[in-house]
Amino acid sequence: MSGQTPSAQNSAQSICGLWIDGDGVAHLSLANADGTRAGQSAVFHPFAWLTSAEIDSPEGARIEALKGRGVFTQLAHADTPDAYDALISAAKKTPAGARVGTDVLRPFENQFLLQTRQRLFGDLGFHQLRRCQLDIETDSAGGGAFSDPSNPTDYVLAIGLQFTSADSPAPRRQLLVLDEPTAAAEKKLLEQFNAVLAAEDPDTIEGHNIFKFDLDYLRQRARRHKVPCAWGRFGQKAAFRNSRLKVAERWLDFPRCDIPGRAVIDTYMLVQLHDITTREMTSYGLKDSAVFFGITAEDADATGARTYIKGSELRNAYRENREAFLAYLADDLRETKGLADLLLPTYFEQTRTFPILLQDAALRGTTTKIDLLFLEEYYHARQSCPAPVEMSAFAGGYTRSFKEGVFKNVLHFDVASLYPSLLLSIGQNPAGDTLGVFIPMLARLREYRLKYKQLARTTADELLRAEYQARQASFKILINSFYGYLGFSGARFGDGALAAEVTRRGRELLQALIDRLAAEGCDILEADTDGIYLSSKKYFTDPSALLASAQTVLPEGIELEHDGSYAAMFCYKSKNYALIDKCPGGKITIRGSALRSRGIEPYLKKLSDTLIRYLLGATDESPLALLEDYRSRIGKCEMPVAELAKSEILSQNPETYERFIAEGGKPRRATAEVALQMTPRPRMGERVSYYITAREKGKTADWQRARPLGAHDAGLAPYDPVYYNDKLDDWLERYGAFLGDEAKRIAAEKPGAQGELF
Repeated sequence: MSGQTPSAQNSAQSICGLWIDGDGVAHLSLANADGTRAGQSAVFHPFAWLTSAEIDSPEGARIEALKGRGVFTQLAHADTPDAYDALISAAKKTPAGARVGTDVLRPFENQFLLQTRQRLFGDLGFHQLRRCQLDIETDSAGGGAFSDPSNPTDYVLAIGLQFTSADSPAPRRQLLVLDEPTAAAEKKLLEQFNAVLAAEDPDTIEGHNIFKFDLDYLRQRARRHKVPCAWGRFGQKAAFRNSRLKVAERWLDFPRCDIPGRAVIDTYMLVQLHDITTREMTSYGLKDSAVFFGITAEDADATGARTYIKGSELRNAYRENREAFLAYLADDLRETKGLADLLLPTYFEQTRTFPILLQDAALRGTTTKIDLLFLEEYYHARQSCPAPVEMSAFAGGYTRSFKEGVFKNVLHFDVASLYPSLLLSIGQNPAGDTLGVFIPMLARLREYRLKYKQLARTTADELLRAEYQARQASFKILINSFYGYLGFSGARFGDGALAAEVTRRGRELLQALIDRLAAEGCDILEADTDGIYLSSKKYFTDPSALLASAQTVLPEGIELEHDGSYAAMFCYKSKNYALIDKCPGGKITIRGSALRSRGIEPYLKKLSDTLIRYLLGATDESPLALLEDYRSRIGKCEMPVAELAKSEILSQNPETYERFIAEGGKPRRATAEVALQMTPRPRMGERVSYYITAREKGKTADWQRARPLGAHDAGLAPYDPVYYNDKLDDWLERYGAFLGDEAKRIAAEKPGAQGELF
C-alpha cells in the first residue's frame, strides 16, 4: 500500500529529511555518499486501525479485515490526506448512530516510515549529520533584562549560526548582526537568515530553549515585517502550535515549531530529560548546564575563557563593545553544540531503531516508541491490534536502606539488565500480544546491544567507537524500558500481571544476593531494585572474588557486575546517599533529593555540600563554622539576598493559578504568587526565584511574604532574618547527629533552645 518505495535505504543513500504534503506525497531529502543532499518523492497512503467496518467508507478509502482477536479488527487506507480525514470523520458516526473506534498515528511521516519499514539516517553516523546551532540576541526596551518581541523596537540584534557536517567537521560560524536598530535593517537580517539556512541545508537546528525563545521570537518579528519563516526543506515554511512535554512529574508548555525536512532539537529540554534519573542538576540554563557537563570550566568567567554578559547589558555591548558581544554569542553556540554532542546521539540512534522522526524521538516517551515497533509488525502481518490497557497497582522493586552514617571501603554490585533478563528467562509474551512479538524483539535488541558494546570496547577508530558506544547505550535504555512498558497504563501491549511477576522474582533475587553477601562478612548499606552497596575491607581490593561467590546464587542468564569502588559512602536515608571514589580529591556522587534538591536555597546547598565533603573526608572544613558565619551575617542582614532566595519551577501557568484561587482553590503557593507579581509573567516549566520579606501584621504565611528576587529592596522590603535563621536550625536538626558533640553544643546554645535538638 505504500506506492513507490524510495531507494533511500540502499548503501549509497539514507533519509535525512522527510515531509508529507497535503496531497499525500512524501518528500525525502537523501544523503549521498559524498555528503550532499538530493531530493526524491514517493506516493504515500495514510492508514488507521478501526474497531469495525460498519461505516460509510468515503471515496478513495479502503477497509480490510485483519486476523486475530484484537480490538482493532480492521485496517483502513486512504489515497489522500483529504480522503483520510473523511474516513476518520465517518468513523465518528456510523449509519446506525454508533461510533467506530479509531487508532491513528501522527504525524504522517512516522506512518510512512512504519509502512515502508525504513528508518531515518539509515547507515549515516552521527558525525555525518549536517547540523546547525542557533542562538539569537535581542534588544529590550529601556535596556531591561526582559526582551519582548511584541515591542516594536525590541529588535533581533544578532542571529548566531554554527554549522558542522562530515565534509566540514570543524564548526563554521556565521554571525548575522543587525546593521542598525531600525525596522528595515531587522527585516534584512531575517531575510538573510532564511537565505543562509537554504544554502547550508542542515538536517538539524539545535538551540537552548529554542522553542520558547529563539524560534518563537524570530516568528513574531518575521510576522511584523511580513517575512516568511522559510526555514524548511522542499520550499516549505515552519509551522507552530502549542504543545506540552512531560518531564518526570512536571509539564512544560512550549510553542512547538515543526520545520519540514529538518529536526528542531532543544537542548534545554534534553538536559531536563537527562536529569530525570540522576536529579543532580540545580539549574537548566545554558551557562550552568555547560559547566555541569564540563563543556565550560567553572572558573571560565574569572579566567576569561568564556565571555559572560548580563541580559541587561547586551544592548550596550552591541553598541559599544561589539567584539565582546560577538564573543558572547559564539560561546553560546559552542556550549549549545557541546550539550547536543553529549545528549543528542541517543535520540539519533533511536531514529535508526524506531519508525520516528528525530524531533519526535526527543519529545515523545518510551511507551510511544515501543508501541511503534509492535505496530509495525502487526501492520505488515495484517494482525488485529489490542487497545491500550489500564493497569492496577502492583508491588515494585526491592528498596531498603540498612545503615546510616559514614562507611569506608564501599563496593557497588549491580545485576546487569535485571528485568529484561528476567523477562527473557520467563519467556512469556504479554497477554495482548497475539502475534508473539514481545520476547523475540527483546532478545534481538539485547543481542544488538551486546554486539555494539563489544565493538565499542574493541574498535580502534575513535569516531566509530563513539558511534558504537552511543548505539549500545541507546539499546540499553530501550531494553530496560521493555519492563516499564509492561506496567504502564496506556501501553497497548501492557500486562500488569507479567510485570508484577517480574518484580516479584527481582525481589527474591536481590534478597538472595544480600543474604549471600552478608554471609561473606560484608556490611550491607543500601539496596535498590537491581543494585547493592556494601562495605568490606576484606574484598575492597579484590571485588572479583566476592563477585564470583555471589554469582552462584543467581540463575543462568542473570549476571552480577562490579559497578564501582568507593573510598567512602555517607548513608543518610533510603535512596539518599553520597559517595567519593578516592580520598582526598576524588569525584563525589550525590543521590537523592534530600541531599540535593533543585529548589534548595544556595546558602543551604553550600552547607550541605560542605557537610558531604567533610563527612567523606574530602575536606577538613567543618560545615558548623560556615553555619555560624551564616547565622551571624543573616542576623545583621549582611547576607546577599541571592544566597537566600529559593528557586522553583512553575507547575502551572499564572493565569490558571489565578483562576484556581478566584474560585476558592487551596493551597496558595509562594512560587505561583510571585509569578503573578512579575512582568512579563513566567510560564509553566520556567524557574522562578523569590525571597521572604519580614513579617507584617496579618501576613505570616510564606506565600503572603514572597517577593521576586529581582524586586528585592533592602530598604523597603528587606528579607526576614528570623525566617532564614530558622532554616539553619532545621538544617542542623537534620544533619547534626552526623557531626558529633560540637553540633550538640551549637544547638544547645541557640537562643530559645529547649533540650536536645536531635
